[in-house]
Amino acid sequence: MNDARRPQRAGFLLSQLGAFASARFAELIKPEGLTPASAGVLRIIARQPGLSQRALADRLGAVPSRVVVLVDTLERAGLVARTRDPEDRRHHRLDLTDDGRQMLGALRAAATRQNADVLGPLDPAEQEAFSALLVKLAAAHGLDPEVHRGYRA
Repeated sequence: MNDARRPQRAGFLLSQLGAFASARFAELIKPEGLTPASAGVLRIIARQPGLSQRALADRLGAVPSRVVVLVDTLERAGLVARTRDPEDRRHHRLDLTDDGRQMLGALRAAATRQNADVLGPLDPAEQEAFSALLVKLAAAHGLDPEVHRGYRA
């Protein structure tokens, strides 16, 4: 039933698409032993080598205890190294290991595949327009394009 008076359900459909995209990314990185949360932390550390755990928690908007668990998991997997910050021994620096840098390649491949899976039904011009609209909406709502709001949960 196509009723012109029925309100558009863009928010609901966007939520559904977001859930689909998140689930697809999780599925693609599961063989690597990562979750979307740990993959996001790995990416942030790659972009900001030497970041402290406290600064990472602030960046994510997450409680420090949750960040410790995420970093512990990445450290046990050999992807991240914690070292004392020589300038402030109260802090630990977070850096990727060689294996962590290699894992970034697998994450990029998964993100490329996820993007293709989600946007594949659109032609290239539609994909570009849709992406531009998403960037505009995210900016208008004060969303950080680098940090998923799910870390706050």
